[in-house]
Amino acid sequence: MTATASTYQATGTGALAPTGHQAGSVPFRKATIALFAAGMAAFMAMYHVQAMLPVFSDHFGVSPTTSALTVSLTTGMLALAIIPASVLSERYGRIRVMVISAIAASLLGLLLPWSPSIEILLGGRALVGILCAGVPAVAMAYLAEEIDGPSLGKAMGYYVSGTTIGGLTGRLVPGLAADVVDWRWALEVACLVSLAFALVFIKLVPASKNFTPQRVTIRTTFSNLSGHLRDTPMLCLFGLAFVLMGGFVTVYNFLAYRLLDSPFSLPQSIVSLVFLMYLAGTFSSTYAGRMSDRHGRGRVLGVSIAVMAVGLVVTVPDFLPSTLVGVFFFTAGFFGAHSVASSWVGARASDHRAEASSLYLFGYYLGSSVAGALGGIAFSAFGWVGVAGYVGVLMVVGAVLAGLVITNVAREPVESVT
Repeated sequence: MTATASTYQATGTGALAPTGHQAGSVPFRKATIALFAAGMAAFMAMYHVQAMLPVFSDHFGVSPTTSALTVSLTTGMLALAIIPASVLSERYGRIRVMVISAIAASLLGLLLPWSPSIEILLGGRALVGILCAGVPAVAMAYLAEEIDGPSLGKAMGYYVSGTTIGGLTGRLVPGLAADVVDWRWALEVACLVSLAFALVFIKLVPASKNFTPQRVTIRTTFSNLSGHLRDTPMLCLFGLAFVLMGGFVTVYNFLAYRLLDSPFSLPQSIVSLVFLMYLAGTFSSTYAGRMSDRHGRGRVLGVSIAVMAVGLVVTVPDFLPSTLVGVFFFTAGFFGAHSVASSWVGARASDHRAEASSLYLFGYYLGSSVAGALGGIAFSAFGWVGVAGYVGVLMVVGAVLAGLVITNVAREPVESVT
């Protein structure tokens, strides 16, 4: 199971020639731009409500924990739909699943701002999570199949940067617009931008060259999944996705509440600008991808988690500059770690990459839903100190899991270490 991405084929001389798109080629550029756009579309559809959580609390008269369910239910249902979406892509093709997913989620998003109750809004957001699943479930598998092995880290970094900018744009646009227009119209604008990026993806994405449709049954699906779960480094990477994403979503779910309240008491439009911190992740994800290709994934993963931890500690004092600096480093570290871990999963899986990616993302979005929701309890009981302590525990677990991955891979034969 442990092998490099199989984007090579034998030549007549016995040498290996790349069958995937190489960095610098036109198909590589089109693939990375297309997947960047897909990440934008899906993550805008997923997270454009996050900046509006305090608005939902006021409008519907619900607690911060209930309001945060508009994010947690989406990511929770997405986690449950990840594996079925990846299985469908094995049968019907990677691109078809991603196209349907991006378009459907964006269109549904246009209807939800007019929900008459919090219950209907939450139900719709849960459905958005199911519809969104096709992009993240398949994108990593598509890249692992279609991109030349030595260029995979760079391509994955571009895709992850698209998800960061999508998350940023989705949060930033309605947050800024809410001070000018009704919050419903602010959300409409974000959904229209998401739909536009979905159309860009459809126009640019290169056709799959290395994908072969497979007959899918429940038995073969479970067999493929169990093969990945029996690999210790893979299992640790899945767990790492859970704890890191859980901590990241917890910080951003309750950061707005902290900044709107005393001692900061910032206006909504200024609080929304805090999501510009996602630009740190846009840079760090691509940079970490390049550095992992050069210096090894283990080293870059360890540094990224350390940066997250330092950033978290710096957010604790009730001092606005330190809070903002801390969030900046926390965000940069998170997306660097995610870029490295996700590319490691794609490179490590010698076959059934869609299932491997789906298990990683199942942990990723389950962490967002479950760990993110539990973070609300810590915030309600102890405020931001409770959030920092809770996320700190998740970070310690993440460091242990990363250490296990690095240690186990180092013990393997040289040809299987990726």
